Amino acid sequence: MILVGAVAYDPRVVTIWDIIKDYFIQEGCPIDYVLYSNYGLLQDALLRGDIDIAWNSPLAWLDAQRRSGGSCRAIAMRDTDRDRVSHILVRRDGGIGSLADLRGGTVAVGALDSPQATLIPLNLLQRAGLRGGSDGDFKVLRHDLLVGKHGDHVGGEQAALDALRDGRADAACVLDLNWERWSADGTADPREFRVLASSDPFDHCVFTVRADFPADDEARWLAVLHRMDYARPEHREMMDLEGLKRWEPGRSSGFDQLEEAVRLQGYWGQDG
Repeated sequence: MILVGAVAYDPRVVTIWDIIKDYFIQEGCPIDYVLYSNYGLLQDALLRGDIDIAWNSPLAWLDAQRRSGGSCRAIAMRDTDRDRVSHILVRRDGGIGSLADLRGGTVAVGALDSPQATLIPLNLLQRAGLRGGSDGDFKVLRHDLLVGKHGDHVGGEQAALDALRDGRADAACVLDLNWERWSADGTADPREFRVLASSDPFDHCVFTVRADFPADDEARWLAVLHRMDYARPEHREMMDLEGLKRWEPGRSSGFDQLEEAVRLQGYWGQDG
């Protein structure tokens, strides 16, 4: 039995993992899953050996590497986890033409532990020579919803967008996928908002294992995972809920930008 851990950021996570569990059992590779309330507990469980595989956020991947001396492995991820970007949005009538115009203004971000809506966008601004904070070049309006879940929910980003909409902020930071979704469904009207700047591409969630996870178990588990087929209706429900069309091999090359952000912002010295 292979035990997988994940974070319960939304009620649908139970449905997702019930479907995955049943599929793996049917494929002759029995698994079970454990849900945790936050990524700190998930990493504790992984590194203690309570679970075999952790479904990690990008920040949780860095934490696992930091705490394991770099010995963990990234073994699989969604197609949609690769080459994401964060956007800094502004109002079209807000008079903001460049990042430099945010000097003296307010930038709305997500929760303190959100890679896509806080850490990476603030790093983008820092690379442009702008430092946020009470004694910095601009004010940071943070929305600490569900801290510990690393921004897996959209609540912090929606709050940031609302702050931009109602004039409490001059810019808002969001993940590209959320901007695309909200532009399409009317949550964010592209006639009202536009993308001022975007980060370099980065990777998102990744299945993580310890160095001692047996190679045979890993190969067997991955073979079953990669047999999931979006063309099959019985797989599509879970894949739609989890936001993917295809499972891809894991890679660790897409986390350098986040690693720079947490280092320059002193993240690991903060609570959360």
